[in-house]
Amino acid sequence: MPASALRFTRVDHTFMSHGLKCGAWLYLPEGVARPPVVVMAHGFGGQRWMRLPAYAERFARQGMAVFLFDYRGFNDSAGLPRNYIHPSRHVQDWESAVAYVRSLAAVDAERMALWGTSFSAGHVIVVASRDPGLSAIVLQVPFTDGIATSWNYPLSFQLRCICHGLRDLWAAAFTDHRHNVRIASTPNGEFGMMCTPDAMPGMLALLGINDAAEFDKHNYCPANIAFTLTFYRPVRHVKKITCPALVIGAEKDSLFPPDGPRKTAERMRRATYISLPMTHFEPYVGEPFEKLVVQMADFLQARLG
Repeated sequence: MPASALRFTRVDHTFMSHGLKCGAWLYLPEGVARPPVVVMAHGFGGQRWMRLPAYAERFARQGMAVFLFDYRGFNDSAGLPRNYIHPSRHVQDWESAVAYVRSLAAVDAERMALWGTSFSAGHVIVVASRDPGLSAIVLQVPFTDGIATSWNYPLSFQLRCICHGLRDLWAAAFTDHRHNVRIASTPNGEFGMMCTPDAMPGMLALLGINDAAEFDKHNYCPANIAFTLTFYRPVRHVKKITCPALVIGAEKDSLFPPDGPRKTAERMRRATYISLPMTHFEPYVGEPFEKLVVQMADFLQARLG
């Protein structure tokens, strides 16, 4: 049977990260004994059911296991506050997930790759810089530098971020709740951390829905990410990465500086860089997805054997 036609099973898993249970799915290709494994998680405010199964299924059909997980406080993972986007906390969850996968007898964790997209690609950079046992990493439209990203936005947006962030710090210190903001919004709508013209349409296309109200039940996060995001700089860690990397840039990216992925790849020892004339949200669907997922699978198969 050709690798692209392999069947797979998906099994529910949970693992512990700093005392809390995180939810995950393990995709296992049928008929492959101890396959190599790809560990995946979503980007800024994303949950594992949000389009990432499309990647996981394609990789599993080509003979690779995939471990797809949620961060603490997201989806069915335990933890408060809910939808808490925090770089160091996410990195801890990545490291806990990697440690858990290495304990699984069903996969060959000696052949492990990490796959991240957008914000989670920044986490992959940090984790890979600390873990020499990885075989490869894939970074799709990666977040690389909070300071450079902040300069990508007008001063009016930055001032609103600061105001909302301060309200959340006050709420966390003196009340039993958090001040939440939207994860995605429209330029002239209610404030959101992602409010470029393509942000809300891009999220809805990624989710495969037309109704923004359906997304709103997930579309919030504590506002102190306005501070932690700015000073999160995965690019500082790239020179410590020793495994091969595939870095994918979006030439029309409006969320992050479009040249960030290229500059990041240039600092790596063993990076392959590709880019497409697409926006930040286009890699997940349609022709860009079909083109990129094939290149990702080829890269992973070559590095994972």
